[in-house]
Formats: sequence, C-alpha cells, structure tokens
Amino acid sequence: MADIRIATSGKDLASCLEMRRTVFIKEQNVPEHEEVDGDDDHCTHVLARINGKPMGAARFQYISKKAKIQRVCVLPEARGTGLGAAIVRKILEMIKAEGKASVVVLGSQTHALSFYERLGFEAFGDEYMDAGILHQDMKIKI
Repeated sequence: MADIRIATSGKDLASCLEMRRTVFIKEQNVPEHEEVDGDDDHCTHVLARINGKPMGAARFQYISKKAKIQRVCVLPEARGTGLGAAIVRKILEMIKAEGKASVVVLGSQTHALSFYERLGFEAFGDEYMDAGILHQDMKIKI
C-alpha cells in the first residue's frame, strides 16, 4: 500500500524533484529548462512512497479559481500498480478538502488521456506540443 503525503521537508521535495528528473528529463528527453520551470515554489508537492521508498510524485497549484495538477510521475518499477491513479485521487481529495477550487485542470500527454479519463477527467481544446510531447488539456469538476 502506498503512503501518499504532502512533501513537507527538504528531503521529501528533493525526492520529488529527483523522480521528475528521472522520468521527464532522462526518460522522456524533456529539456531541463522546461522541466525546471520556476513554479515549484508556488506549488504543493505530493510524494508517494511504497514500503518507505519514493516511487511517485506530483504537484498542484491554484491558478485563479482553478486548481492545476502538474508533473505527475511514477518510477518505471512502480508503473502498472495503480500508484499514479492513487496520487491523482489523493490530490483531488486535498483540493476538495481545501475548498479553494471546484474545477481541476491538467495538461495530459496524449498517450495518458485514457488514464485520466478513467479518473473522471474530460479532454477539452486542441492538442498542443509541450516540451516536445503532444498534450491535451483535461478537466474535472469536484
């Protein structure tokens, strides 16, 4: 069972950033200047551990009256376990509990659209390139 919590310590945040580096920069070839976008200080970071080992991460922030989920990543050895879905569900619970937004948006890589659709998100707008990867925006009302 995964332990999913807000990253509160410097060590937790470093674990989140290292996993993002592994997944986005090393695995998906996202340029470092696009992955490290300067928004981390404005976000709430979520760290997922399995048996105490960091295995997944994401962040979210409030932009006007919406919440935006970003940088959802799971290390290769934990993919297919439901960890990614658990991370997104946990973030949705946190956002709902905070009561600051009733709509949550994200930019999904197009290969992951069905993953988010299974969680209740709906695609909207046109597809677009971000960091050299095709994306589409998605939203869910909570």
